[in-house]
Amino acid sequence: MSDGSDLLAHAPGLTRIAAGVWWRAARWSVGASVRTSVRVARAAADPVLSAQVVSGLGHELREYARDLLGVTELDARVRKLAPAPDRSHGNGSVPPGVALRLKGALLLRAAADIDGDDDTHPAYARILTELAPDEGRILRLFATEGSQPSVDVRTTSLIGVGSQLVGAGLNMIGAQAGCRHRDRVPAYLNNLERLGLIWFSHEPLDDPIAYQVLEAQPEVMQAIHGASRARTQQRSIHLTPFGKDFCRVCLPLDPGEVEALTPEHEPPPGP
Repeated sequence: MSDGSDLLAHAPGLTRIAAGVWWRAARWSVGASVRTSVRVARAAADPVLSAQVVSGLGHELREYARDLLGVTELDARVRKLAPAPDRSHGNGSVPPGVALRLKGALLLRAAADIDGDDDTHPAYARILTELAPDEGRILRLFATEGSQPSVDVRTTSLIGVGSQLVGAGLNMIGAQAGCRHRDRVPAYLNNLERLGLIWFSHEPLDDPIAYQVLEAQPEVMQAIHGASRARTQQRSIHLTPFGKDFCRVCLPLDPGEVEALTPEHEPPPGP
């Protein structure tokens, strides 16, 4: 009986709360229905916008339900009572090692998805932003003409012991690729190696004529004649397997394809 008496005693208060909840719900419903009608009408002609509208409506409904039921206020009270999260690791309360293992687990889960779309490497988009235009020309040269010869020029001694490097990695890549800044080719090659697109080999190519042409270039001849006794060491530069796939996926090797680009094909400027 005491429970029934308490309920009756609080009935007026409960009635006021119920009425308030009903009134808030009614006001929100009217306003939301007007806003929703306008947004849905706009989204009907735009499939992309329609997906955004559905997502936005779902978010509004969830937020309103939290406010209506007092969940937002409850969350605030809980935050006051609960201890602040440990920020010492820079990632909330999750240590960096744990966060990395979680990312690794997600990566392995994606690898197990046989229906996943992973035709291109996720690093390709970033690499494109780290290449100079001349470096694109160099990659196209490697992709179309193959590995390139290079030579080191070293001094020699009469007794054949000891030598000094006079010129390193001399090549014709800048001229053959049509680079605008040929003096930057060594830096370009270093960047391409850093990105994992090319590699330098101490082994020569199986094309002696290519080295004969290279050793007749003014830069190589100047290095040779600049030392009393000098000789050349034949080297080579190659695309890595990663670089070959990058060129296949990202670079239009046909000049006609590049010339066919129109302004509407160009990506929007960055922020």
